[in-house]
Amino acid sequence: MISAPPPRRAFASDNAAGVHPAVIDALNEANSGHALAYGSDRWTTELDDRMRDLFGGNTSSYLVWGGTGANVMALASMLRPAQAVLCTNWAHINVDETGAPERILGAKLVDVPCADGKLVPAQIEDQAHAIGVMHHAQPGVVSITQSTELGTVYSAEEIGLLCEAAHRHGMSVHMDGARIANAVAAAGGTRAALRAMTVDAGVDVLSFGATKNGMMYGEAVVYLNDRFSAVAPFVRKQVTQLPSKMRFVSAQFNALLHDDLWLTLAAHSNLMAQRLYDATSSIPAVSYDAAPVVNSVFPHLPPHLIDELRHWCFFWDWDVPTHQVRWMTAWDTTIEDVDVFAAGVRELLGS
Repeated sequence: MISAPPPRRAFASDNAAGVHPAVIDALNEANSGHALAYGSDRWTTELDDRMRDLFGGNTSSYLVWGGTGANVMALASMLRPAQAVLCTNWAHINVDETGAPERILGAKLVDVPCADGKLVPAQIEDQAHAIGVMHHAQPGVVSITQSTELGTVYSAEEIGLLCEAAHRHGMSVHMDGARIANAVAAAGGTRAALRAMTVDAGVDVLSFGATKNGMMYGEAVVYLNDRFSAVAPFVRKQVTQLPSKMRFVSAQFNALLHDDLWLTLAAHSNLMAQRLYDATSSIPAVSYDAAPVVNSVFPHLPPHLIDELRHWCFFWDWDVPTHQVRWMTAWDTTIEDVDVFAAGVRELLGS
């Protein structure tokens, strides 16, 4: 039994965090008066300029309601009939979107095992044998996640090699960037780092996540070249991802992108994960496979104590057979939250 009260903020997910005050202020400001719907407003025009400034002049961006919708829209605009999507067995589109890509797109997902959540070029080469064979779904899109579901991060060089392999076989590359901010923060926290791992590396379409990094709702699908963007406005509507009062999504993004607040928040979240790892890795009953790179840690715990700890401060299981759980930090996690939680872990598991 842990004697102290739990921290104010739990470690279940960055999705559980609140909305950053700057985003709330932006929503309030956008809520004054009328504005034309479906993106014909000054906030969306401003965001279009910000996105082009981030990624380059050929960029076009389209706002959507959420992460699954962003991935479905992106893939819908990239796939041709009879094509398949190559992804890892850990990919969000494969395990956490209730089969949405397959049901809505009518496309096969080819999921390959990746112990660290990262594809390698050889796995693209392995699937190329199906190209031109009428009995096989045709490999058309490679979808990678940055940062991955296992908290790992592709380097810009690794992404470049994947894109090179995919493009050589006529495939395109989609990046699920639900936590792109955390990956960029881990890679140096600069706009140059963002471009290095996306447009410069050869990524074709990016799902740009922000809900996990201080927004209330909304994501963006960013087309990094014009190969697929012509159909984007129609596909967005068709897959039910066109927000009518788009100014409220745009205003949130503008607040996060102003003075690179999105990177500041992600860097803090990553730092809190490192602090949590440092505070718990010396406890004999807690074991880790690796130190954190972004804002998630994956400890193995004594199975008979997991529920008691979770009842005190909630978190999710990760790999049940190995008694591995996931602790996630967020933009609003404080040093006090980490220290209180780590003290509780030590009190329960330290003896």
